Amino acid sequence: MEVSPVSWVILVVSGILEAVWATALGKSEGFTKLWPSIIFGVSLLASMAGLAYAMREISTGTSYAVWVGIGASLTVAYAMFTGEEPFSIVKLLLILGLVGCVVGLKLVGHE
Repeated sequence: MEVSPVSWVILVVSGILEAVWATALGKSEGFTKLWPSIIFGVSLLASMAGLAYAMREISTGTSYAVWVGIGASLTVAYAMFTGEEPFSIVKLLLILGLVGCVVGLKLVGHE
């Protein structure tokens, strides 16, 4: 079955939203801060809904790996960019390797 490009776009956006909710969760300080808590909830629901939609056409393993890869790499990159986490070349190379693996899953997929 041919996978619609829309499913891939939704999956990528959902991965981006995963980074949003992960970052907001940290900034909510245990849900004691209102706006980060609201951003967390909204982005979590949207991210999960998008992942579920994409999984109608893209296999579970590939969908989840792409979703987590995008979310994890953007979360770490954002933390390094803002100074919340120290920057290092090794971390940058590992993030790039993760992104390469995510792209590879898309390229070799037979869906």
